Amino acid sequence: MNPILELKHITAGYDHQTVLHDINLTIRPNDFIGIIGPNGGGKTTLLKVILGLLKPFSGEIIYHTPKQNLFGYLPQTNRFDRRFPINVTEVVLSGLMSEKGLYRSYTRTDRLKAEALLEKYGMRTYKKSPIGDLSGGEMQRVFLCRAIISSPRLLILDEPTTYVDSNFEKEFYPILEELNKTIAIVMVSHDLGTICSYVKTIACVNRELHYHHSNLITPEQLQSYHCPLELLTHGPVPHRVLKKHAD
Repeated sequence: MNPILELKHITAGYDHQTVLHDINLTIRPNDFIGIIGPNGGGKTTLLKVILGLLKPFSGEIIYHTPKQNLFGYLPQTNRFDRRFPINVTEVVLSGLMSEKGLYRSYTRTDRLKAEALLEKYGMRTYKKSPIGDLSGGEMQRVFLCRAIISSPRLLILDEPTTYVDSNFEKEFYPILEELNKTIAIVMVSHDLGTICSYVKTIACVNRELHYHHSNLITPEQLQSYHCPLELLTHGPVPHRVLKKHAD
């Protein structure tokens, strides 16, 4: 299957300080990749490189499909200013801005598509509500509609269940499984115990990237990848605590 994009020998960072070194990653249609790693290991920097928001120091990014409408992006809810004067429907429609531009109006078809997505994800009754009035879980449903309204090839999620309620988290992963039938997904998460139940493959990022062609990963593999993580889960998910790596 032809890839959507490839990162080849990417080295990237900020102000001449290297955060990622010699990164290689290929993303294909219907991939569901979980990005894990310690804080400061470069996970968010990797997303910025993939999205084209950060130019790498060296290496090559190859896009095998036009960049317009290639990406859908779902941020953490805590990065949004709740005071911003915009309603739910306007937030969803803003996901079309890359193809519409700043000054073109939205069509009736656009608005019907936004309303259909809000209906699908249980937010239609809030369509005229100010975005700042919503809970964390409700807001993420709206941002998910925004991320997919342009029918992207690749959905990027940056710790999407952080700062949301547990009820939404239970609903969210099955939604992603359904979306993954038609959209490739790359998701950063600190919750290894949960994402291993849903992602197809795992990339461990701690300055370097180690790609694991499975959603099953052992403490020994994490150690060999220099990816020190503490894994704590509850309920039926198997859990273990991993020791820190020596420097």
